[in-house]
Formats: sequence, structure tokens, C-alpha cells
Amino acid sequence: MEKLYIIIPAYNEQDNIEKVAKEWHEVVEQINTESRLVIINDGSKDHTYDRLCELKSELPQLQPLTKPNGGHGQTLLFGYKYAIKNKADFIFQTDSDGQTNPKEFKEFWNLRNKYDAVIGCRTKREDGKIREFVEKTLLLILRVVFGVKVPDSNAPFRLMKCELLEKYINKMPEDFNLPNVMLTTYFSYFKEKIKFIEITFKPRQAGTNSINIKKIVKIGWKAVGDFRKLKKEINM
Repeated sequence: MEKLYIIIPAYNEQDNIEKVAKEWHEVVEQINTESRLVIINDGSKDHTYDRLCELKSELPQLQPLTKPNGGHGQTLLFGYKYAIKNKADFIFQTDSDGQTNPKEFKEFWNLRNKYDAVIGCRTKREDGKIREFVEKTLLLILRVVFGVKVPDSNAPFRLMKCELLEKYINKMPEDFNLPNVMLTTYFSYFKEKIKFIEITFKPRQAGTNSINIKKIVKIGWKAVGDFRKLKKEINM
């Protein structure tokens, strides 16, 4: 029986979380009873985690987890390692802001045995020009530093074989801010069998965006240094 673990980080998403949890719980239910929807509360200051715990009785395959606030990247790594520890066969990641469409998951799942990873590509984004600019800048940096050319490095809509994720996850520090970016880079650099599929990407449905320009610049500068360091380690 193939076990799917859907990993969703959440921070101050009390207005989104019920709808998101119910929609994605339907997905794991359709796979099998051993699959899980893992939503990780990243030290929210609102009632995100309380609401998740309340939903547990209604959504039996929901697994709410909580941890001190560490940011989106740390929370992703926490969730990925949790799925690996619990012997998932496939790990799918998306976000808790309602920007992705669960109905598009089926196409990814149908390709699970043809590719090691199937990654979303946000050709048309509805989350603002700033984020689109940031992604394009990231793609340019990755091309310069690692020599990889990918259409989308950080899409929060990706299905990965657990064995592939386990192969690369420990190459990054636990506090790494952009693990999805680096995983996409590793997959491409080492020529793993991956496929990009266009997805829809809606505006945030509710709640507050925790990323602002100041934070983006800070993460960006740190990322450039981290990328250079990780590139040196690849060549060692």
C-alpha cells in the first residue's frame, strides 16, 4: 500500500485553515487509510493550532503538529523529516493560504511512478508582481551559481518520492530558509527524473501575508551566501 503524506506548514492561518484542511483531507482519503494530511503549526499567534485540533475528530487522517516559530523553510524541513520517519512512500507539499487547487493533484499522482518528482510551474501567478519578480531573480541566481535552468524553483505544489527526498534533505542545514528551491536545484543538477507541470496559483484567500519586502531582501541576501556554500559542498 502506497502511503502519501501531504505536508502543509501554517502560520496565523485561522481564517484559511478549516477550508484548506477539509479540501486536502479529501485527497488523502481517496488514496488510502494509511495516508496522512500533516499540517504543522509554526508557532502561530492566533488560533490556527486550536482549530486544527478541533478538526481532528471530523478529519481522521489529519495529523496536526505544532512547533516554535522558525519560519516557512524550517517548518517544511520539519514536516519532510516527519514524513520520512513515518515511512511515507510519497510526500506532497503545498501551503495553507488557499492559493493552490487540490483538484490539480490527481494529474501529479498519476505520474508518481514515471518520475521521481513532479513539480508545479506557476506560469500565471495571481499573488502580485513582487513575488513574481523574486522568483525570476531566484531562477537567474540558480542558473549563475549552479548552472541549472528550471521554470519554477519554489512552487508549493510538489510530489516527491520519499527515497528521493531522503537522498538530499540532509545536505541542507536545519535552519535553511528555502529548502524547496534547493531541492529543485539538487534534482536538476544531479539529473534526477523530474517533470514540471503548469498549475493555477490564486491570490491568498484570507489571513495575513507574513512576508514583506524587508524580509524578502534579508532572506535573499542570506540565500545567495547559502547557495555559494552549498555549491562548494557539491563539488567536494
